[in-house]
Amino acid sequence: MFSDRSNWNLSPNALSLLLQRKKSAGDIVFDLTESNPTRVGLDYDAETILAALAQPQSIVYQPDPRGLEEARQAIAAYYRDRGQRLEIDSILLTASTSEAYSILFKLLGNPKDEILIPRPGYPLLFYLACFESLQSIAYPLRYDVRKGWFIDMDVLPALITPNTKAIVLVNPNNPTGSYVKQQELAALDAVCRRHDLALIVDEVFSDFETAAAPDRVRTAVNRSGALTFVLNGLSKMVGLPQVKLGWIVVGGDPDLAKAALSRLEMMLDFYLSVATPVQHAAQRLLCGCKAIQRQMLARITTNGRFLAERVASDRQQPCAAPGRRLVCDHQDIRRGLRRRPRSATARARQYAGTSGLFLRIQQGGICGRQPVDPG
Repeated sequence: MFSDRSNWNLSPNALSLLLQRKKSAGDIVFDLTESNPTRVGLDYDAETILAALAQPQSIVYQPDPRGLEEARQAIAAYYRDRGQRLEIDSILLTASTSEAYSILFKLLGNPKDEILIPRPGYPLLFYLACFESLQSIAYPLRYDVRKGWFIDMDVLPALITPNTKAIVLVNPNNPTGSYVKQQELAALDAVCRRHDLALIVDEVFSDFETAAAPDRVRTAVNRSGALTFVLNGLSKMVGLPQVKLGWIVVGGDPDLAKAALSRLEMMLDFYLSVATPVQHAAQRLLCGCKAIQRQMLARITTNGRFLAERVASDRQQPCAAPGRRLVCDHQDIRRGLRRRPRSATARARQYAGTSGLFLRIQQGGICGRQPVDPG
């Protein structure tokens, strides 16, 4: 009766069962994975936020598939403050960044077509592609102790086939926190133009830079020649995941961008999913985003300093490995990540992700061109 898209293993995993037992027993649990900003002690200007969402004009419904002009003007002003000018007609509103992905996957791919996504990466991308009957093919991010994280541009082009339709870039990446470098974006743009691919750039965490670097790309807006879709939204930017407003900035090749905008406008007209109150609130919420971002950045900086101090005081940390426990010295980890097999295919099998005190040792990685498994 049900489609294969929802054919998941819905049984709870061991961690969920343990957490459930702890809560049932009344134990106090400190959840270090908590990602809901409204539950971690941040100081929100509740009066201003609620007033922005309760404006009288919200009682009038004026559907516009691209989004209300005043909201798109506010988003254009956000980019103008960051040195990028764009026309509001290049901005399309969605109910969330996840919805933006789904709309773009519908626009770009037919069933069984392929989307290249980063690994380490955000597992949600696999599911969003699956919902549109697309295959997710992972391209590797690698780590170098001196350069940090970088895209393996030897492997990525080797993964492209006639079925490949787009490359997804998350900037900064989740979970590594690494920003794409200017030369990497230029290389991705060249690959997309050469193979007639679209570039999708997710920038939902782009405002949370803790240390500036001259070669980092803060936004891909106005930075590419290939057809490019830049995604962002209020959920992360203003620390309000319950306020659902995302957007797509369409750019790159002018002819392709014009064609994409026309098709996207029609597709969005079928949904009209963006609520009117949040569109009227967009300008006020964007103007107030720096106050909450300062608190988040201070928390990130403090947590980062704590982790660095712990690593410095204890060089040996437990590492997760398939089916066993072991202790890895950080220098051993770094030496292992520096060993690069000669062939691009072999390198696509080798990479693993490190972040803070956690190392995920992955056996196999990409085997040839197998679709991504988020498990």
